[in-house]
Amino acid sequence: MDACTLGDLLDVVGTPALRLHTAPAGLTAPVTETVLYDGRTPLPRLPGGLLLAVGVPAADAGPLLRAAARAGLTGVVVRGADGPVGAAREHGVALLSVAEDAAWHRVHLLLASAVAARPAALAADAGAGDSGLGDLFALADAIATATGGATAIEDPRQRILAYSTVPGQPVDEDRRQGILGRQVPASAENTEQYRRLFAADRPVRLPALTGAGLPRLAMPVRAGGETLGSVWVVDGGSLAPDAEDTLAQGASTAALLLLRARAARELALHRGGDLLRRLLDGTADDPATAAARLGVDGPARVAAFVLDSAASVPDAERTALRLLDVVRLQCEARYGRHACVLLDGVVYAVLPGPGERHRGLAEDIVARAGRALRVPVRAALGELVPDADGLTDSRADADLVLRVLDADLPVAVVDEVRARVTLLRLAAVMEERRELSAGAWRRVLAYDAGHGTAYARTLVCWFDAGCDMAGAARLLAVHPNTCRYRLRQLQQHAGVNLDDPDERLVLWLQLRTLAGLSAATP
Repeated sequence: MDACTLGDLLDVVGTPALRLHTAPAGLTAPVTETVLYDGRTPLPRLPGGLLLAVGVPAADAGPLLRAAARAGLTGVVVRGADGPVGAAREHGVALLSVAEDAAWHRVHLLLASAVAARPAALAADAGAGDSGLGDLFALADAIATATGGATAIEDPRQRILAYSTVPGQPVDEDRRQGILGRQVPASAENTEQYRRLFAADRPVRLPALTGAGLPRLAMPVRAGGETLGSVWVVDGGSLAPDAEDTLAQGASTAALLLLRARAARELALHRGGDLLRRLLDGTADDPATAAARLGVDGPARVAAFVLDSAASVPDAERTALRLLDVVRLQCEARYGRHACVLLDGVVYAVLPGPGERHRGLAEDIVARAGRALRVPVRAALGELVPDADGLTDSRADADLVLRVLDADLPVAVVDEVRARVTLLRLAAVMEERRELSAGAWRRVLAYDAGHGTAYARTLVCWFDAGCDMAGAARLLAVHPNTCRYRLRQLQQHAGVNLDDPDERLVLWLQLRTLAGLSAATP
């Protein structure tokens, strides 16, 4: 197995979860394990170890750094950013930090998972996400052998994560159907059995649900008061006398494996999200490699999902995280392992080509998320680009499309709103260039503001009507003579030359893009 280095660890965990302040031995220094500091005992010799300075204020960690150097440790992690960088450099020990409010047990779980995973495996997020499931199958076989009954391990949603394959053990149709669908069949009787099970803290004997079924011995799986799942043993009438004790011990082991599998998945999701962020904002060192590691090879487009800003959302941050889960789940169902990322309230996903079904997927996600979150959701799809190099531009397209969505148009591909998006791009360019944002349009707006007139909108309606006076009058709901009078006054007081077609075109662009006026503007 390839050794994890300090650089690997930082690449996997990344900021802001873990910050590097100094690394005197470089980023290639090995990290072999993570250790919680125990002030009651001296540090053992741990070459390559990473010490978590539990109970030691960051500013007071100087002596601990000296002791870490003597013990051969690669580095020390403090809580808070005011650690003794000078002492770390003096003793040749890396100094890292986590947030002041970070829980040490969570930090330990995150870092230990990163260190335990081989760097090559970390590059394959799907493999990391499945870490521990092979051990769960082995555990199911071990419990089945020891208890004498076919065994299944489930998560809290009654999804079957692993099952035994010991030959000769009796099973019933419920087990067969559950394994085939990897989901326990729903029924009112099942619901009542799970209620009894999760209220217990010891193995529970449950009767058969049907006349042809078999009873079960089941045990909830918990860690720190949190329910992680359950273990079920089919009772074919020949369970071992100590089956309940064996099952209780097996549930304890299952808790450790489920925690490890969850930590590995969270680690993979964190790393995949960070990789996608760098791919979308253009900071990835090698976009093609980054895209390949995310499972994208060839044409793709960026899809952006966001909560309706007009809706009242009591806890918008938490709801956005739930939206991220919905988008990720739906993308994984269609494309396998998939990275999504939440950036500034927007959930981004890369949809691999061909793109014919992308809009349908976005509509489905919007509908599902709206029902699940009880908040309207919008979805914008950027241009389908030929390779990873174009994903930054596709993301820019999606961001612009988001700005034109509303209740009547909750989902759109950039090609469907190309004209409106082009005007938004023109507005951005014109705002940045003084020579493009100067001109008569400012005088028109200033005159309206000073005299309470509506000459700017009259002008835009005339332009939108193809310079037809009757058409402009219909848009304004006034008589054509009123339009003529306003335009004459406009030319007189604002110095506008409406006889020049070039000036008309520039005025229309500036009023539409920079002033945001249109025939529909009240």
